[in-house]
Amino acid sequence: MEQINQTTSRRFILLGLSNVPHLQVIFFVILLAMYLMTISGNLLLIITVRINPMLHSPMYFFLTTLSFIDIFISSSIVPLILTNTLAKDRSISLLGCAAQMFFSLVLGDAECILLAVMAYDRFVAICRPLHYNTIMNKTLCLYLIVGSWSVGIIDSVAMATLIFQLPFCNLDINHYFCEAPALIPMSCGDTFLNELYMYITGAIIALCSFFLVLISYVHIISNILKITSSQGWQKSFSTCASHLTVVTLYYGNIMFIYLRPHPKNSTSNETDKVLSIIYTVVTPMLNPFIYSIRNKDVKNTIITQLKKKQSL
Repeated sequence: MEQINQTTSRRFILLGLSNVPHLQVIFFVILLAMYLMTISGNLLLIITVRINPMLHSPMYFFLTTLSFIDIFISSSIVPLILTNTLAKDRSISLLGCAAQMFFSLVLGDAECILLAVMAYDRFVAICRPLHYNTIMNKTLCLYLIVGSWSVGIIDSVAMATLIFQLPFCNLDINHYFCEAPALIPMSCGDTFLNELYMYITGAIIALCSFFLVLISYVHIISNILKITSSQGWQKSFSTCASHLTVVTLYYGNIMFIYLRPHPKNSTSNETDKVLSIIYTVVTPMLNPFIYSIRNKDVKNTIITQLKKKQSL
């Protein structure tokens, strides 16, 4: 009990990405550029979909939701990284650490499920085109979004409650933000329940979502192979390739970090830090560019709006 009280009255120390001064400046500049690209790219995609009535479909509804998630997940992590990269004081309060873990986990869970929902949407569009509007109606789309957020909130509340009731013997977090796999090994108490919960929820949310994506794309690819025209092949693969790119980047990193054993007092978590950067910083930055570059409707809308502004 004494250890818990000490923890609540003290602050965690985020060791960050590097302690080498010249590397800190480089990291700061790179992360700031990536963050600005994330915000501007996702906002551009949201505005583009909003101003073009032709893009008001379930696919783009899910896409703009993904952009909102990417903006918020990046904003919940990157500004603190930027501050801690150059600041001498890298501490974060217990409440601040819990809040950061809660919001990043809610958004991460929601994105996991949303990517599976988007794969199902593409499955219906390609394999059941005549029934697409009936199946992917507004009510179902809304339920799917609400469901993904609800699962994220429930999981995050349970995870934060389990982790922050632990006694922590070490308050130095060898990471750049408060993440469950980095916090659990720091406890000097029994973490069996925490690890079991993390593996179970990780398997249910990440693995199940990933398998749903795979099943959807097995059906999509088998349907595409039946298309005889090369133009039909190209159009169908172009529709799905961007989603598969995001899925590969996102799920691979998530499952490696959350579903592998995390031994106590392990200092070999540099790989975790790199992979966490990919799914919390790199992927949110790439998502809008992947979708907009490979999507003719989005590109045409942006080009049309730019031409209108030039003609004014």
